[in-house]
Amino acid sequence: MLDPVTLAVLQAGLQQVCDEMDLTFSRAAFSPVIAEADDRSDGIYSAEDGSLIAQGSKGLPVFVGVMQFSTRSLIERIASGETAAPEPGDIYIVNDPYLGGTHLMDVRFAMPFYREGRIFCWLSNTGHWPDTGGAVPGGFSASAISAEQEGLRLPPVKLFKRGEMDREIWQIICSNIRVSEQRIGDVKAQASALLVGAERLAGLLDRYGDAAVTEAISALRALAARQMRGMVALIPEGEVTSRAHVDSDGVVNAPLTIALRLTRQGDRLIFDFSGSSPPCMGPMNSVQATTFSAVYLAMRHVFPDVAISAGAFEPLEITGIAGTFLDARYPRPVSGCAAEVSQRIAEAVFAALVQVLPDRVTAAPAGTSGNFGLGGHDPDKGRDYVMYQISGGGYGGNADHDGLSNGCSTIGISKAPPVEIMEQNYPVLYRRYALHEGSAGAGKHRGGFGLDYEVELLRGEARASFVMDHGRFGPQGAQGGAAGEVNRVEVIRGGVVSVPEHLSKAQDITLAPGDRVRVRTPGGGGYGDPAERDPELIAEDIRLGRYGAAEAARKFGV
Repeated sequence: MLDPVTLAVLQAGLQQVCDEMDLTFSRAAFSPVIAEADDRSDGIYSAEDGSLIAQGSKGLPVFVGVMQFSTRSLIERIASGETAAPEPGDIYIVNDPYLGGTHLMDVRFAMPFYREGRIFCWLSNTGHWPDTGGAVPGGFSASAISAEQEGLRLPPVKLFKRGEMDREIWQIICSNIRVSEQRIGDVKAQASALLVGAERLAGLLDRYGDAAVTEAISALRALAARQMRGMVALIPEGEVTSRAHVDSDGVVNAPLTIALRLTRQGDRLIFDFSGSSPPCMGPMNSVQATTFSAVYLAMRHVFPDVAISAGAFEPLEITGIAGTFLDARYPRPVSGCAAEVSQRIAEAVFAALVQVLPDRVTAAPAGTSGNFGLGGHDPDKGRDYVMYQISGGGYGGNADHDGLSNGCSTIGISKAPPVEIMEQNYPVLYRRYALHEGSAGAGKHRGGFGLDYEVELLRGEARASFVMDHGRFGPQGAQGGAAGEVNRVEVIRGGVVSVPEHLSKAQDITLAPGDRVRVRTPGGGGYGDPAERDPELIAEDIRLGRYGAAEAARKFGV
């Protein structure tokens, strides 16, 4: 049996392997969404069932669960003969949402890691590709009604065979995506990250021995399960309910409801989503893997000290999603599932848990990734481009302090790429990049403020699309706090300002030089009675221009 010190060292060693994969991926990638925004993740997964062993600390939390589902699907397809069996040096590529994925732009690589002729584990990563084909540049087709309109869907196939890229498969991929000549840099970065992981993991095994590391993996899984059960024990026995809403599905202009009934039974926590809206026509359906992962990441937000391992998910039971838009089946479109619906699911979990753990859980965060795609031709550079912009928003206030302003989305650590990088790569000019003043929800501890940016097309023609949320309903307050302000999108063409019919979703908006798009992301929900806020803090916000005096008087009653 391993002593605690050795177990801690091996836990850190496995984590370090994943962290180095993350850093390699970001530093070698060409696309700003990966190289600057870190929209990627790397991990180690079980050879038997694909369950999570370790994940990089700087990887997107939503991929904590997703990649174990996709790795499991790969293993099952290999066992059934649907997918070719692995050999040393092989790397599979897959982005099929219905095989344990998210949306098509999240492309996963998986590589078997061998020891003494047998697969010891799988190394896997996910990177957000700026484009995978489909109706609109960037893949976020707000009005898609089938998966085929969203882009190229890849089942697990070997992109690398015995260490060499399969040029025929690569040509098929390139023939179905935009700016394909730029993807080779991302592909080599993604593959290189796995090779670095294999080298580092081999070094760890050589140093401590296969038996010791295998024992540590088992012990860490059991430890994570015990830790999560200990956290579940903090929740009172019984049942609470909550709701969260998606603005619309992008096609039918009516909200979708996520209904959650949360029950603690002994050392188990049951998440029952019965009563949620049925499958929708537009792309705001969520596949099962993303729905489960949204619950897992919400629990990690509340209990961050629980070890990252499949064991942490064992006490969590998720039910009631069959027949709802949280369990999409082919060919339902799903481009909004990972970036948007997952955050509404997490919001429902927060809204339930804050009722029973008010000192641990925040009011709702902005909860949208602000997916903005722009594609066109740059006449100065003589090449096509696809620009993908994500943006931050306000976090919810909590029992101890105000929410963070312009924080990353609930589902990840992805940050907006620097304005300078975007302007260098694409024919755009950012005319504004500031806090969304007034957006924070009022409370004893107010929410954080969202982001206010305005981007202008400088040359050529382009098409803009966006899939966002919280344009109809602001992030929920808690314990008497007010909701944060909603997401606001404006398109300025020829000096005329328009607002999309679906508020936070639209596609194929033609832009000419001088046209602009302005986005003001949501502020976080407030926590506690606004009348209890310290007057000096209100005065400070007014002095800094975060609220106007009249606005503060209205929101805080002073």
